Amino acid sequence: MSTYDYDLFVIGAGSGGVRAARLTALDGKRVAIAEEHRVGGTCVIRGCVPKKFMVMASDFSHQFETARGYGWTVDASFDWKTFLEHKDVEIARLSGIYAANLGKAGVELVHGRAVLKDAHTVEIVGKGRTITAERILIATGGRPWVPEGLPGIEHAITSEEAFHLPELPKRILIAGGGYIAVEFAGIFAGLGVETTLVYRGPNLLRGFDDDVRAHLAGEIEKRGIKVVLASQHERIERTDAGLISLLDNGLTIETDVVMFATGRIPYVKGLGLEAAGVALTEAGAIRVDGHSRTTAPNIWAIGDVTDRINLTPVAIREAVAFHKTVYRDTPSRFDYEAVATAVFSQPPVGTVGLSEGEARRACTDGVDVYVSRFRPMKYAFTGSDERMLVKLVVDAGSQRVVGVHLVGPDAPEIIQLAAVAVKAGLTKGQWDATCAVHPTVAEELVTLREKQTPSRMPG
Repeated sequence: MSTYDYDLFVIGAGSGGVRAARLTALDGKRVAIAEEHRVGGTCVIRGCVPKKFMVMASDFSHQFETARGYGWTVDASFDWKTFLEHKDVEIARLSGIYAANLGKAGVELVHGRAVLKDAHTVEIVGKGRTITAERILIATGGRPWVPEGLPGIEHAITSEEAFHLPELPKRILIAGGGYIAVEFAGIFAGLGVETTLVYRGPNLLRGFDDDVRAHLAGEIEKRGIKVVLASQHERIERTDAGLISLLDNGLTIETDVVMFATGRIPYVKGLGLEAAGVALTEAGAIRVDGHSRTTAPNIWAIGDVTDRINLTPVAIREAVAFHKTVYRDTPSRFDYEAVATAVFSQPPVGTVGLSEGEARRACTDGVDVYVSRFRPMKYAFTGSDERMLVKLVVDAGSQRVVGVHLVGPDAPEIIQLAAVAVKAGLTKGQWDATCAVHPTVAEELVTLREKQTPSRMPG
């Protein structure tokens, strides 16, 4: 008999933690999981799921405008409070399903904040309970980062508060240029809010392909979003008229709400990692090896708290690899190559594989680049000048397609299957041999023939 209370104790009941706990319990192990907020974690409660609902709600205004070009007469209005009620009901339902599935698998759900006391012991803060476990898995995710030293930062909100605003503002300034910032800019603009996006960098979506970044910046401005680049806050002041954002480029912008979407950081504060012998990286994430083991031999970590690829499906796959490695005697690692992702901006982005810049550094024989920019058929009757971007990046030597980048309608749906081809290592010739589905925007992926650049880099 084990001298520990549990075989596995999981800290954090998000998508990764829940999957690891369920799989391990279904194998007959004694498992408990602690969650200090609501079961479901960032994705279900305060991230991709409620945000996608908000994206869909806001996009109706664009759809209504498009419908008028097709002969529809549309007279519609939006009620923020009704939407919030429906959104909250659905989130509660999903959280309940996560909790129920844990129970069905035999996992004990502990409501409370778990803090490590040593490598095998956790304390549930404020509950007077101490628990021991043979192994511990940390899956606490991330939290929004804000510049705490910025004068007036206490007047700003983050994405987490944006899901529960009591009223829809008339004007909002969003600070940031990543996923969350551009997605919420589209959400608020689509709901009729005067929206300004301020980012300190030279263009949005740092780390994405440069053509994608430039194309999206232009397209979101067509949706009425004012984009201010190469600038950031010096301070925020509250007045009777609203919030005044004073920027380092001399601009002064008055809005009702200021939202900071300047990134997320691993949620490790006050977790007791030092007491358990768990080290952090220089960036403040939990240090793990390829099998997600920390510097404490019996403690593992997965998901955003490790700051590898911060996506829900990746955390789930890391959880499966952890379970196979530790409890199925099958050492497993998640393969981080060619992980597809989507940005639910308006228009949306879908991307998988290498950007053109990354490919030029990685492909010794150079790259072939194929790009198409065109007006989607959907907007033929509307007079809209919105354009779609389709881009393929090809290793000139092997002719393998190493990157696919889309901006425009249905990009997230298309990129999922494009990712299968990129992951499988298919060549440009094999893409070309695939018959197109006409008329679709996706057919551009298999009909691109004209190279944009020479196959070899100069020199």
